[in-house]
Amino acid sequence: MNTEELFKEELKLIKDSDLRESLLKIINMLPAYWFEVPASSTGKYHPKYALGLGGLLRHSKAAMRIGYELLMDDCIGEKYTNHEKDLMLMALLVHDGLKSGLPKERYTRFDHPILMGKFIIDNQKEFNLSEEDAQFMNDVIKTHMGPWTTDYQGNEVLERPKTKYQSFVHMCDNLASKKFLLVDFDENNNIVK
Repeated sequence: MNTEELFKEELKLIKDSDLRESLLKIINMLPAYWFEVPASSTGKYHPKYALGLGGLLRHSKAAMRIGYELLMDDCIGEKYTNHEKDLMLMALLVHDGLKSGLPKERYTRFDHPILMGKFIIDNQKEFNLSEEDAQFMNDVIKTHMGPWTTDYQGNEVLERPKTKYQSFVHMCDNLASKKFLLVDFDENNNIVK
């Protein structure tokens, strides 16, 4: 199955056709492990659907879908332009794209939000993103871990969300990591409607 088919439903959620093409380019440049590894090697921080083969992919799809559903609620969505909604949804889908680094390391890189944001900035022209859009995505991706900003040695590595955009992306990622919120997937890693 090609990436366009694998992400057919997610691509439909992006209203701007140019940004939809940009998202497909980003997906196609992500390392192969993003499609294969579990979201959590221990199962401690993610629900069952995000474990096992393809778990990180399912977690990423769930985070984007949660974001989409929230943004479709007028009380929430009216605070953002359609362009901002598209960029946040794009960021949600790829926020963990370099979770194990590049090249792949054995364990999750604590600084993976910074790595993924920098990946967007560094490849902005190849993705056909404006500097502003690439910076927006970087800003929301690099803070998606929310309050978890210190590494295992207690070093402050990540930034906390400060803007409404950063907080929204963190909230959706956080919800997609909750064990009590289960999302149904079919055999092709598509969310069951």
